[in-house]
Amino acid sequence: MKYKHIVLAVLAVLVMSLVLVACGGGGGGATTVTEAPPASPTPSGDPVAGKAQFDTVCIACHGPGGVGVEGLGKPFTTSEFLLTVNDQELLEFVKTGRPIGHPDNTTGVDMPPKGGNPALTDDQLLDIIAYIRTLHE
Repeated sequence: MKYKHIVLAVLAVLVMSLVLVACGGGGGGATTVTEAPPASPTPSGDPVAGKAQFDTVCIACHGPGGVGVEGLGKPFTTSEFLLTVNDQELLEFVKTGRPIGHPDNTTGVDMPPKGGNPALTDDQLLDIIAYIRTLHE
């Protein structure tokens, strides 16, 4: 019977030691906590739905696949501007447009708000933005 108590005591100490190690306890030494990198933001829109919208609203000026149309719309494939704004900022830009008189307008052509389609919702514009983001080379 004494042997059984010794085995149970040793087993209990072993289990407690494993629990302490698994929980990070047991030592007086400092522990290093490594923070996980921040998660990538979830894309705001659906690029597949965005392509369908792009092909009906934006393609006339920005060309098939966003390659741009000389004298009308800038290419998205090489746009540095797209790399400097987040989706919310780009959404506000598209909703506002860029008039001819704007100092950053280099085409000499108005970019109408919402690409000239006032019926587009924010969700549809975010879908277009998601698609446009897939075009950058």
